[in-house]
Amino acid sequence: MIPLVLILGTLGFRALGALGVRRFSTWPVAAAHALAVMLVLTASAHSVPASVTVMPNHADMVRMVPPFLPYAGALVYLTGVLELLGAVGLLIASTRKAAGYALAALFVGLLPANIHAAIADVPFAGGAATPLWQRIPEQILYLAVALWVARSSRATAPVREEVYA
Repeated sequence: MIPLVLILGTLGFRALGALGVRRFSTWPVAAAHALAVMLVLTASAHSVPASVTVMPNHADMVRMVPPFLPYAGALVYLTGVLELLGAVGLLIASTRKAAGYALAALFVGLLPANIHAAIADVPFAGGAATPLWQRIPEQILYLAVALWVARSSRATAPVREEVYA
């Protein structure tokens, strides 16, 4: 479902651009906004209490953390915060490039958790575990979009006003 949010979101934002909303006039900017929406959704699962079983929750995320990493609960909260900060960074033109690269690094860092969850058969939201053949391509998609957004973004220099006396 989450890749669908990214794909349909990109198409939707780009359609708005085609209809005249200048903010979404390019594919990378539309993808940046869709990735931000996706990240808000995924980050929300990092703090949902375990009593909520209809969607991924904090306990699901903690079980995904490989056993060799300490403080799994804190790491889950931290990655949720990083995802939210990345989402905000993608929405702001002057921080989009840095946010894209930072998110790419985060996606690489999250790969061991996704591999562990698939191999250890960690259930998600009360359902079956997501298989590795699905998790890896999804992670590659997120990484590719983050890098595309970063490489397509221009770092904007602050506007200087010239004063003539």
